[in-house]
Amino acid sequence: MTRPHGAIRVGIGGWVFEPWRGTFYPEGLPQKRELQHAASHLGTIEINGTYYGSQKPESFARWRAETPDGFVFAVKGSRYITNRRVLAEAAPSIEKFFSGGVTELKEKLGPINWQFMPTKAFDPADFEAFLKLLPHRVGGIDIRHAVEVRHHSFRTPDFVALLRAYGVAAITAADSDYPQIADVTAPFVYARIMGTSETEPEGYPGVALDRWVARARQWAKGEVPDDLEPLSGEPAPAVARDVFLYVISGAKIRNPAAAMALTRRLANEG
Repeated sequence: MTRPHGAIRVGIGGWVFEPWRGTFYPEGLPQKRELQHAASHLGTIEINGTYYGSQKPESFARWRAETPDGFVFAVKGSRYITNRRVLAEAAPSIEKFFSGGVTELKEKLGPINWQFMPTKAFDPADFEAFLKLLPHRVGGIDIRHAVEVRHHSFRTPDFVALLRAYGVAAITAADSDYPQIADVTAPFVYARIMGTSETEPEGYPGVALDRWVARARQWAKGEVPDDLEPLSGEPAPAVARDVFLYVISGAKIRNPAAAMALTRRLANEG
């Protein structure tokens, strides 16, 4: 039976942030229990440390053990892969990344976020060569890929078509100065919203939170949100899709509150 809509998971980037102690984390909570606390309130977390350096396989296994069933981690790909001049030469680094323990997350491994610098322009041939290097299965685990591009040259239907050909998601970077690509290009949707404000107790005003809830629900049903303009004139098939929505950057101290407010709204409408 076809699902009427996909699962929507809302989360934050990372879980170690000193200003969250006493705001998101209760006073006196041991640091070693912070992930457990965060995972009890959220459906997903994006691991950012993997962008800057390798992590130990034991760490991934511990994170998996400390989180509840159904919880999912997105993982940022290494900057040593995405920040290179010629992406077609990344094969050894990609292999090293996936052999470094990330699959210890097992069923809790969500999408890989391949984030590119704002100076990286769209080179169709080289970018396609990179997409060809991305593995679809590692150690018996299906791998989902998403790319976060930050140069305006990627805002073209040619880029959208390329991602659709390889089943890779275009990350929707929203409420920021980065180029926004709203097209659905994969069997899942990955969005990062970056507009929280410290003056708002829940990070965003209520109307903005409601807007993101509506967008997430449309994505989950296989639709493109009415108020986001796609680049391509060819819509993706309207099938149920899982949605990963992260509250990132902005006023970071408010991001957990925003993620929990979105989660409550989604639960109340569900």
